[in-house]
Amino acid sequence: MSAAYTRRAREYIDLLGSLATVHASDLELVTRWADQLGGPVIDAGCGPGHWTGHLAARGVDVRGVDRVPEFVDHARRSHPGCRFDIGDLDELTGPPGGAAGILAWYSLIHHEPSTVRWTLTRFARVLRPGGGLLLGFFHGAEVERFAHAVTDAYRWPIEALTHEVRMADFEVIETYTRTGPGARPHGAIVARLMSAHTRRPE
Repeated sequence: MSAAYTRRAREYIDLLGSLATVHASDLELVTRWADQLGGPVIDAGCGPGHWTGHLAARGVDVRGVDRVPEFVDHARRSHPGCRFDIGDLDELTGPPGGAAGILAWYSLIHHEPSTVRWTLTRFARVLRPGGGLLLGFFHGAEVERFAHAVTDAYRWPIEALTHEVRMADFEVIETYTRTGPGARPHGAIVARLMSAHTRRPE
């Protein structure tokens, strides 16, 4: 997956690397979610860094993490006041319970369905109890693999991905879907880590 994005990094940055391409409803949702967290936020799978830069400009303590060095290099140049790290979403670094929120906006779309829960439990490890999680993803009537422009991705029904989130010890607060002519079917899940969180065995 990283190699596929590396080959098309420049094209992706040009097409999707700014807030100008973001739907107004998504901008409102992400901004509102982050503004109420009150602590460090990880933009997991930050890509070109536009969400990280947006949140930092609003005073959010945020760092971006991505596996693609070309994205991280671009993000550092475009948002010099922000922190960006090369890293794997499946093994996010940071002190246990140190983050107030994780934004994973279309970051898990390439994960095999059988691995999504693993990644969500890794998110839970670095979140404080009550910490927030916001997922953006391709919505569909069933869990379905499809030919994404860069590399194969998955659509998820709200109910199916919500189940995975709950099984990783999160409480789901809100869900959203959006469809329309010419628009990709979109879903979002807002959740928080349960205060009685018990880590799952390796």
